[in-house]
This record gives sequence, structure tokens and C-alpha cells, in this order.
Amino acid sequence: MRNASTWWIIAAIMFLLDLYVFQALRTVTQNANERMRTIIHVSYWVVSGLTLLALLAFPYIYTLQTSKLFRNYVFAILVGLFFAKLVGVVFFVADDLRRGSIFLLGRLLPDTGARFMGEGNSIPRSTFLSWLGLGLGGGLFGTLMYGFSNKYKYQVKKLKLEFAGLPASFKGLKLVHISDIHSGSFQNKAAVNRGVDMILAEKPDLILFTGDLVNDRAEEMTEYMDVFNRLKAPMGVYSSLGNHDYGDYVSWPSPQAKKENLESLKQVHANLGWRLLMNEHVLLTRNNEQIALLGIENWGAKGRFPKYGKMHEAYPGTENIPFKILLSHDPSHWDAEVKPKYPDINLMLAGHTHGMQFGLENPYFKWSPVQWMYKQWAGLYQDGNQKLYVNRGYGFIGYPGRVGILPEITVIELV
Repeated sequence: MRNASTWWIIAAIMFLLDLYVFQALRTVTQNANERMRTIIHVSYWVVSGLTLLALLAFPYIYTLQTSKLFRNYVFAILVGLFFAKLVGVVFFVADDLRRGSIFLLGRLLPDTGARFMGEGNSIPRSTFLSWLGLGLGGGLFGTLMYGFSNKYKYQVKKLKLEFAGLPASFKGLKLVHISDIHSGSFQNKAAVNRGVDMILAEKPDLILFTGDLVNDRAEEMTEYMDVFNRLKAPMGVYSSLGNHDYGDYVSWPSPQAKKENLESLKQVHANLGWRLLMNEHVLLTRNNEQIALLGIENWGAKGRFPKYGKMHEAYPGTENIPFKILLSHDPSHWDAEVKPKYPDINLMLAGHTHGMQFGLENPYFKWSPVQWMYKQWAGLYQDGNQKLYVNRGYGFIGYPGRVGILPEITVIELV
């Protein structure tokens, strides 16, 4: 019931937003004929009522909690409506501050204040600010709905990375980096398969995956085993775990059930033919020269993300290897531990942020709200001789779409 109480609080907040937004809606429809005004007002409250019912039903109806349709789309629409109304409220509050200022002016300077009053000695709402708030809020909602169509639009990002200490035998090595598959969110197997086709078309020497294979449960991969077991590369496919892989965000009947889920997920990696690196390293050899590939469990420096990773277990044995690649799901690990303690890690690969699946990006400009939490959140970063690449994610979670930040397949050539 504690969880249910949270949803009741959210529903109460939504209802208060509905009331506030409705005042602006009344303003912009005041000149419409009575029939049109009634249709608009009734439609608004029907949508708002259904939104509130969905929120209140969620904690009590198990099928809603497990339904991909509800969790992916209905829930996203509810969140989209919430933020759209929140954007509108910013302008409505500005209007109310304007009206409040005029009211005080009227009290302090009656003659001056009266000039701003409407009929009946009242202060009318601003039609302009009401339209602006509703327009921007509606624009945000429409953009989020449009983003539904982008979630399988995989983009291949290619880059060449130069490293002074790279052994000659590994120059020209092509690796594909993917992250955050989140198989529990997928509903279009053919589209996911097309993404795998795009990876294989690059003919990589090595494929590296940096965590979050599932949303919560190992069984989410059952339908997609025959998709991702197609990923093959001459030097192998290696993987690591992300924060969602541990099942920390759902309730389990017992600690043993949660532990068994993690063991099942490890077996999923093995059945795919992927070598899961659990706080360990492997040495890759070409022409008697070697590089080290390290992989750790999830280690996050932000919020309440877990620190399961153990670099002190993965690193020993690589000291004399001239070039090292680290698979670590959370990019905050780079600043917090990798750079200060392991300055000879040449390249760290991460994911986790998804670029928030929302932002603006072009060759000259990159922005997403996620950058307010993560300094490194998408693309390439460098500090001295060390480089970090943050993949924008192959899949999606929460919001079943992408706006501006598309799903990514990274192709890196070492030179």
C-alpha cells in the first residue's frame, strides 16, 4: 500500500495541474461558439479523467504492471501529458504573477491600476500567455509522440581513435560497441533483427557490449535469443553487466529468486556465445602482441546506482600490457575511479545514459537534460592519453521512443 500511496499523491498532483491548465483553456476558448467550447472542455476532462484512472489503477492491477503496451506506451503518454502540462503551467504562473502585480498596483495606486482592469473591476487572464503555454506544452507532447517512430532507427557512428601505445599488430582493429539492449522493452523483432544485420554488415573483428541486456528479468531475452546469438566476430563477443541486469528495480518473492535470476542472466550471455566479464580480464593476441580487455560489474558514482564492480580484481595481470580497453557500464566510473587510480586504461567503453532518449544533436551542438547529471553522457571524451566513449544505447526503457538522440551502433577503428 505504500507504493499505492505514492500513486495517489501523483494522481492528486495531476488533478491540480488539470484544474490549473483548464483555466487557461477556458481563456483561449472564450470566443468560440458554445457547441465548440463544450466539445473542447468535455474532451479535455475525458482525457484527464482517463489519465487519473490509469494512474490509480496501476498499483492494484498486476496485468497493467506486466503489460508492455501499458508500460511502454500508455505510461509514456501519461508522463508526456504531465510534462506538457508542467511546461504550460510555467506561462500560466507568469500570467498569474502579472495579474497579482496589477492587483497590488490597483490597491496602492487606484487610478493607475484601474487602467489595467477589465470590466467588473477584474483582471483578465492573458490570452497570449495562455496560448503560448498551451502551444509549447502541446508541442512538447506532440514531439514525444513523434519520437515513438524513432526507437528502432539505428544509427551507425564510425570513428577512428589514435593511441600512441597501440601494438602494431592491432592497428586497424575494428570493433563494434553496443550497449543497453533492454530486451524487455522490445515489441518489434523484425526491427531489432535489422539492427543486428547492420552490425554484421560492418564485419567487425571484435564486438563489445556494455550492459543492461534486460530491464529486470532474464526471461525477457527468451524471444530474442535467436536474434542476438547471430552476433559473431573473429576475436569474439565480450560483455559486461549494467545496473538493470541485477533485478534491483522489481520485487522478488525471495532473495534466492533474485539471485537465481542473475545466475540465469549469466547463462543467457553464455548461451548467446558471449564471454561475460565479471571483474576480470582477458588478453587478446595478434602476431605475438597483446592487448588487455577488462570488464567489471556495474559501478556508478551518481545517485543510488550500485557499486558492484571491482577494478582491483579485474586489473591485476594487465600491468605490463601496453594497451587496455575497459568495459564499464556507467560513465561516471571514469572520473570517479578510472582516471585517478588507473591512468593506463587507454579506452573505456560505457553506456547507461541513453542520452536520455531526448535531446538535440548535430555536428556542432549536443544537448540533453541528462547532462545536468552526467558530465560524460554521449559520444567521445578525452583526458590526456585516456579516452571514454559513451554509447547512446541500442534499446530503450521507460519512454518507448527517441527524440533527437537515436539508438546507436558504434564502429571504432584503432589506429
